[in-house]
Amino acid sequence: MLLDHVAIATPDLEEGSAPYVALGLHPEGPDEEVESQGVRVRAFQVGDSLIELLMPTRPDSPIAVYLDKRGPGLHHIAYRVADLDAEMTRLQAQGARFLRESPTPGRAGTRVNFLHPRWGQGTLIELVEHPAAGQAGARQ
Repeated sequence: MLLDHVAIATPDLEEGSAPYVALGLHPEGPDEEVESQGVRVRAFQVGDSLIELLMPTRPDSPIAVYLDKRGPGLHHIAYRVADLDAEMTRLQAQGARFLRESPTPGRAGTRVNFLHPRWGQGTLIELVEHPAAGQAGARQ
């Protein structure tokens, strides 16, 4: 399991990007809208991982609710897994609770699911399965 990304909630991608641009980072590519999560994502490559800025695209999205309650800042940590279904089964056998019963589409052709923050000791954890090498959207 590898660190895939750290996600930061922001009400505005331009304002949220300023600290990372000042650090010398540049967006990995064009912003991407993830309809299943109700967000627009801007990603910055940092080594083998990403910093993802998440801006809500609708008022009922999880990020909009998060921003209303807590304001901008760290939202979740994501880990890359080879087989999301197998990892969900393995973790559920150990008492893990997921926010959804099955994975949803994520950024760049990924499949994702979130572990309940109570299970993660107050940290929202996302598991990310990338498409097989050679498929569109695969990141090495």
